[in-house]
Amino acid sequence: MRNKINLWGTHGSTILGITLVLFMLNLLVVIEYHSYRLTHSAQEKITYKVDLVPEIDDTAAQALKADIQRMDYVKHVDYISKTKAAEIFSQELDEDFVDFIGYNPLTPSLMVNFYANLMPDNSGEVLDRFCKEVGNRDEVTGVVYQENVVEELQEVFYKLSWFFIVFIALLLIITIVLINSLIRIAIYNQRETIRTMRLVGATRRFIARPFVWRSIAYAALGGCIAAVLTFITLWVFENEFSLNLIGADHLAWYAVIDAAVALVGIIISYASTALTVRRYIAKH
Repeated sequence: MRNKINLWGTHGSTILGITLVLFMLNLLVVIEYHSYRLTHSAQEKITYKVDLVPEIDDTAAQALKADIQRMDYVKHVDYISKTKAAEIFSQELDEDFVDFIGYNPLTPSLMVNFYANLMPDNSGEVLDRFCKEVGNRDEVTGVVYQENVVEELQEVFYKLSWFFIVFIALLLIITIVLINSLIRIAIYNQRETIRTMRLVGATRRFIARPFVWRSIAYAALGGCIAAVLTFITLWVFENEFSLNLIGADHLAWYAVIDAAVALVGIIISYASTALTVRRYIAKH
């Protein structure tokens, strides 16, 4: 009776350990996903202003806008006419400055946003090419953006992404070590069963098969429980802080992440069990 209780305790502790490890890995990958999404969204909100000559008409400005929009690295272009620029500036001043000074000194412009796949190692080349292709047009007086701010933001986004990637890699190594230790302990507690099977002439494959399938079941169950715990955690943060963590556009990615983490747990459990049983049989 005591042996049966100890056996169930071993099974339970193994499943619990695998669940907690996979939950931490799952949660960190979800954080990396949202970090990637937010940094890309912030990158695409960086606006580059293309100043146009004052005498340009709307037809020529719209034609230039269409030419810029066709560039493969341009996401969105917005045309700001002289009249619209004056309205925006008047709203900011809370006063009609055109009536005050007697004329509109503002020039029309195009507000350009790039796609977020510009990384620090090639964003400078893309910006230089954009400034050369657009800035040399007769209807353009210049391309305006805060170069230092853009470079610093790109560098921060790049380092933040790599920080999470390295951290996930380290946690994956820890996951491998912990799951391997849990599997070894579980198999060691059943060493008498393995020894008995060896004495009756069972082959190594026959002995290893139930342990391998049991470990796969442990990892699959742990992955499912970890996915549920991750969703509960996200739901709590969503209700407490309104972070837009649960939505139709995120659920598909959550499913992919949960499946990938569970698969990682299954692979680790399978490899650990196969190697541990083989080593134990070889020693006995």
